[in-house]
Amino acid sequence: MKTDITAVMVEEHKLILRLIALVEKNTELMEAGRFRNWPFYLDAVDFIRNYADRFHHAKEEDVLFKALLANGMPEQNSPVAAMLLAHDQGRSFVRGMEEGALKAIAGEAGQIPVIADNARGYAALLREHIHTEDHILYPLSERVLPEDARSAMITAYAAAQAAAPGLEERYRKLVESYEAQGAA
Repeated sequence: MKTDITAVMVEEHKLILRLIALVEKNTELMEAGRFRNWPFYLDAVDFIRNYADRFHHAKEEDVLFKALLANGMPEQNSPVAAMLLAHDQGRSFVRGMEEGALKAIAGEAGQIPVIADNARGYAALLREHIHTEDHILYPLSERVLPEDARSAMITAYAAAQAAAPGLEERYRKLVESYEAQGAA
């Protein structure tokens, strides 16, 4: 039996999707004039940068994608290239969301469309990105990566986990806290 090298990623996607659902719901409420908790967006940015990007995407970019490239996947015009592009696009949306929230906190008018456009852009991008990874890239990875590459990947994932003690639990609690508030 092959060592499963994508199950951990699929599990991490579940928490990311829960945050995205909160972002979508709060953005809809914000545009309806019923949500003005600007620090929520800064918490979302913090989650995205530290959990989704530095913790989760780092495993993909530094471990899974490198293993795919080392085992014959082309660097350009490939699923890996598309996923890296989406990661960069996501980072741009996050910067925009953060800038809008900081200006709103400072009392600058007109930030709702800025926050909303970037929040919606990020949410749509990540929903599609996660769907592609879970249903195309990860199953492909499970089929093509040889067993001898898998144990090193699992070790690298464990090292990434050990390098960030308590991080996953911290962000799970953050998401649960906002979910308990009814996404408001």
